[in-house]
Amino acid sequence: MSEVVIEANNLSKAYGQIQAVSGINLSIKEGEVYGFLGPNGSGKSTTILMMLGYTEPTGGSIRVWGKDPARDPIAVKRIVGYLPETVGFYGDLTGLENLLFTAELNGINPEEAHCRSLDLLDMVELLTSKDQPVSQYSRGMKQRLGIADVLIKDPKIVILDDPTLGLDPAGIQWLLELIERLSRQLKITIFLSSHQLHEVQRICNRVGIMSYGQLVLEGKVTELVNPTDDSEYEISVETESAVPSLRQQIRAMPHVKNVTGKGKHLLVKSVTDVRADIAQAVVSSGSRLLELQAQGNSLQEIYLKYFQEAST
Repeated sequence: MSEVVIEANNLSKAYGQIQAVSGINLSIKEGEVYGFLGPNGSGKSTTILMMLGYTEPTGGSIRVWGKDPARDPIAVKRIVGYLPETVGFYGDLTGLENLLFTAELNGINPEEAHCRSLDLLDMVELLTSKDQPVSQYSRGMKQRLGIADVLIKDPKIVILDDPTLGLDPAGIQWLLELIERLSRQLKITIFLSSHQLHEVQRICNRVGIMSYGQLVLEGKVTELVNPTDDSEYEISVETESAVPSLRQQIRAMPHVKNVTGKGKHLLVKSVTDVRADIAQAVVSSGSRLLELQAQGNSLQEIYLKYFQEAST
């Protein structure tokens, strides 16, 4: 069983009369990718600041790998890497020099720091730009360098604040794959604060939704987005040519509730996503599949629903 590495109990933070975080509970395990969602002003940033020891709770407690960030911030910073929304580097230093400086601050010996920096620059695809001043880097390049900077001290926990900001689609794909690899292969715990719900839905094991300082919903992504007993998927199917037997084939599939339409256009209602089975049936029939779209619960719909409920 994985160890709990971030644990908050009735965690609260008030700034005068303003309650930024109000009694939240978190329990995040080693190697987990946890999505932390919420609009601006919901308490996400304040929670992260308390995790890092930058601000002290006014109520409750938080522990990071068993340590109190407010009492032992140096120990927490040794095992936690943090990439803020706006990445800051010394613009007159090269990418390599910035990483070496971070390594020096973390007490890594120069030889090891140099080797590790080159490996990380290669990993984030900046090796050919290692001797270029960071002031000449694009936003996306700085974001990639930020990932390398976070990993230079070999952290056990990585906190990412909107890490895909400024990345092109290829860069986003690369970063999501990297996050999955860090979690699965290296057992690094990823705490991902993001507004990109479709990205969170893809890579996170669990999510927590914040609203007005409260954790209004938490759970496994698969359980949240899969329809409940009283909901269903609607799958639109279009084939190149009509297949008289296709409707009956789909109707006989497990979990399919109903099939309507005729000819080349069908609408399937099911309690699970059966698109793969439908695609196989169409190909086996000798026809070509032109359209296969499903509408079910998405993380965005769930997010909006609970945010609206919390606002009323």
